[in-house]
Amino acid sequence: MSDLIPKHGGYRKLKGFQVAQLVYDLTVRFCEKYVDRFSRTRDQMVQAARSGVQNIAEGSQASATSKKTELKLTQVARASLEELKLDYEDFLRQRGLARLAPEHPVLMRFKARKPQTMEEVRAWVAQEHQRSLDTHGRTKTHTDDLQKEKESMPVSEGPCSSPISSACLAANAALSLLNLACYLLDRQVERLAQDFENEGGFTERLYRVRSEKRRN
Repeated sequence: MSDLIPKHGGYRKLKGFQVAQLVYDLTVRFCEKYVDRFSRTRDQMVQAARSGVQNIAEGSQASATSKKTELKLTQVARASLEELKLDYEDFLRQRGLARLAPEHPVLMRFKARKPQTMEEVRAWVAQEHQRSLDTHGRTKTHTDDLQKEKESMPVSEGPCSSPISSACLAANAALSLLNLACYLLDRQVERLAQDFENEGGFTERLYRVRSEKRRN
């Protein structure tokens, strides 16, 4: 690229974009399976997830000639994902489902997997759901053995305190990924703001390039 038009559009390599895209895939699947297809919330959730992805991409591409636009669109993506977080939290609260703490053993196992695809998230949900059924389907005669087993396990391997549905697991997985995506976008916005403050935008770069050409 020339001095006037810097390298741009590398959004696919951004970790924030990759996580946001996984959230989008997960949200589409989640809404198809757990949200009424006639509900307005379903469309809003999918659109918020899509907005998070698309605005990161558009902002990255626009950075060639406008750092201000990149900063604005990245912040729009961040706001869309925050809106989506509230939808997932509402889903859990309105149905009386548990919102798992970040240090909960179930989410610790999820984060340890570092899922990259929808299939990996789906496999985790199935495994945790089966683990929950197996744990709480044991007869009372096994209670003492279960307690000993629980006490001997590391925190990240302990069984859940109660059965957890697939919907609850999927929503909590989405919230975990959203927290990560929002954290990464917050850092990206901060870096973009610093770059804009230190280097200016396209107008300043255009002036520098033209001044250098005239001097030469």
